[in-house]
Amino acid sequence: MNRTEQKCDLLKVLFLGHAENPLVRHTATALRPEIQADVEVVLEDFDGSADLSGVEADLAVVFGGDGSILRAAQQMGVRQFPVLGVNLGRLGFLADLTPEELPAVLRELRAGKFVSVEHLMFQCEVIRDGQVVVHSLGLNEAAIMAGPPFAILEVDLYVDSEWVTAYSCDGLIISTPIGSTAHSLSAGGPILRKEVQAFVVTPVAAHTLTVRPVVDSADREYILQVAHGHPETSLVVDGQLLSPLKLGDSVRVRRAEPKFQLIQVPGQSYYQTLRKKLGWAGRLGSGKHEP
Repeated sequence: MNRTEQKCDLLKVLFLGHAENPLVRHTATALRPEIQADVEVVLEDFDGSADLSGVEADLAVVFGGDGSILRAAQQMGVRQFPVLGVNLGRLGFLADLTPEELPAVLRELRAGKFVSVEHLMFQCEVIRDGQVVVHSLGLNEAAIMAGPPFAILEVDLYVDSEWVTAYSCDGLIISTPIGSTAHSLSAGGPILRKEVQAFVVTPVAAHTLTVRPVVDSADREYILQVAHGHPETSLVVDGQLLSPLKLGDSVRVRRAEPKFQLIQVPGQSYYQTLRKKLGWAGRLGSGKHEP
């Protein structure tokens, strides 16, 4: 966790998001008069085309949902800015603020109450005939998916060059802790606290009932090799198609040097977010529980 306690003149801010959501541009425009006393918007990009490598900013405000934040993390690449997510979507584990809350939070950040938490990212590569043919930085997960004709896929897993097992499944996911509440969770994977330095390997609809998700260190190297696939078998990173896969292709996943930085909003906690987003409840007829 990084903490900065200093008063700054104006926060230099990026406005990022995805213009396919009509609320993104509208919300960003509507909020400008309310925040202009505290921030200077140095760049606004809602189609993901801007080169951010030379931009100087204190943080990025990302409008949309978790998908918009994933795209922003990809766009920032090796130079990750602290991110403040404004939720205009549905679930929003990462985009946790409402538009109405943003002006007050920016005032607190300008006053020096600035806490950012670093999170694991991964480097993903497709290796074909001994050569890296495509690579990508990721935040949530890398997934090999069977694709049409949707017959069972066979994938070998190696961890630090040691063969672990062969999965017969509809897909195989390697997830970060941040991604553990996304595709991996829907496939039956565990929830990991975001600061944990680990990967989760989760099969999708495994043919063998004894196969279960595995949690292992983020300091290891993971190789997924397609032993039996289909013409449409593909590698998907953070919900976006990265590459079709051929028989014998390997996918290498390992810790990336850049770290995703998420601003921790005062008054919000890890379990509070889980309760709210997943609809967890206490005992019937009870209210808030204290230890």
